[in-house]
Amino acid sequence: MIPPPDSLVRYETPALITRNADKRSPKARALKTSSQPPAAPGPVPPPPKPRSPCAAAEQAKQQTEEVLNSILPPREWVEDNQLWIQQVSCTPSTRMDVLHLQEELDLKLQQRQARETGICPVRRELYSQCFDELIREVTINCIERGMLLHRVRDEIRMTIAAYQTLYESSVAFGMRKALQAEQGKADMEKKIAELEEEKRELERQVNEQKAKCEAVEKREIERRQVEEKKHGEEVQFLKRTNQQLKAQLEGIIAPKK
Repeated sequence: MIPPPDSLVRYETPALITRNADKRSPKARALKTSSQPPAAPGPVPPPPKPRSPCAAAEQAKQQTEEVLNSILPPREWVEDNQLWIQQVSCTPSTRMDVLHLQEELDLKLQQRQARETGICPVRRELYSQCFDELIREVTINCIERGMLLHRVRDEIRMTIAAYQTLYESSVAFGMRKALQAEQGKADMEKKIAELEEEKRELERQVNEQKAKCEAVEKREIERRQVEEKKHGEEVQFLKRTNQQLKAQLEGIIAPKK
């Protein structure tokens, strides 16, 4: 693992964690929860004495650290076969710290070239870190208010995760529909090609039939002309024959008168 990147959340100095308990740093030993030995049987102890202001402040600080660790868990990483851990800072923030946080947020947005509009993971990450830092600052001053902001943060993250899941499912649905449309488009193009080929074949058959009809009509016209010519010649022949017979008949009848 590599050391975690810089964050807008303020952290304490990293503490070295090793397997040898004697070599652990005081900060690392403070991270382990101390187990209290079981109470020995005996008479009931006297009521506890009222705590001093210093003890009450120390207890409040410890409670704040526990709440902060539950809201913003410590960061851990391995470097040179050594485990390092880093807790969030319990130091209260001033007005100048908040102004510096705003400047640092704007600077990181510019350095990492986050988009101003639309979906941008970089912008979302930086604003999430800024919100965590605000939760840390508020929790130090008021634990209850910090827990409420922590609840709001978790609800926002859950809502964003739900929207992301919905978006991914919608994208998958859109891809399936697009693939189906592409497949249907290919089938329709194939069918259109087949229909166009069938149309060309039918047009070819129609042209052939038209050519046959024109040829038949031409032959019939020629045959009719030949028949009319032949019929005309026969009529003329019959007329001449009739004239000849009529003349012969008149020649035969005329001497008898």
